[in-house]
Amino acid sequence: MNVHVDVLGGGRDLVLLHGWGLNADVWSEVVPLLAARMRVFAVDLPGHGRSPDPGIDDFDETVDAVAARVPKDAVVCGWSMGGLFAQRLAARHPSRVRGLALVAGTPRFVAGGDWPHGMRGETLERFARDLEADRDATLATFVTLNALHGSRGRAAAREFARRIGARPPATDAALRRGLAWLRRIDLRGDAPRLSMPTLVMHGARDALVPAEAGRWLAGTLPEARHIEWPDAAHLPFFTHRAEFVATLESFVA
Repeated sequence: MNVHVDVLGGGRDLVLLHGWGLNADVWSEVVPLLAARMRVFAVDLPGHGRSPDPGIDDFDETVDAVAARVPKDAVVCGWSMGGLFAQRLAARHPSRVRGLALVAGTPRFVAGGDWPHGMRGETLERFARDLEADRDATLATFVTLNALHGSRGRAAAREFARRIGARPPATDAALRRGLAWLRRIDLRGDAPRLSMPTLVMHGARDALVPAEAGRWLAGTLPEARHIEWPDAAHLPFFTHRAEFVATLESFVA
């Protein structure tokens, strides 16, 4: 499985994993700042950006392919769906992960009887139906939801959309596969066993992953530090760039 990675800078290793339907350009505003002090690996997940679609639906197999591109003893930072990858990668390949950073992360995206900190399953089902009917409109709606309720709201969504359009779009198969993973994957059982230092970063106004999910992670992971920005939504690395970079730099160092 071919996974495209951009490598910039020098120093301690930091791996960045993006969210559903997007690509490594989500980090374009922070990579130059981070690369001034560390070696940054910005990954296009399989089927996204410059990584070809492998046609494989197995989540762990895909995680393993990403892990093969992660240097040993790196800090792995995952945003949104990338946070699922980061958590599972740390569980399956602990020797590669010196530390975890989870941005708008959750162990389970969909709410259930014993998990109130997720979105309704019907919401993801509606996304799946809308994706089949009008892919571009559905992706545009998703980008808007990333910034909903946060500081600069609509302006942030417009700016974010402009910065992620340079790379090839995610394949239809990758979008469907990702939604299936978001509906199905539950990593709560992994959390108590992830003993590496972990930084949990969340926006209190997140409309996609409730802040309570980040609080649960911070309270369950054995070595977690929790940062929550009161006026941030699902894009704290974009809307709160200086604070995000300073926090992550301190953690990696």
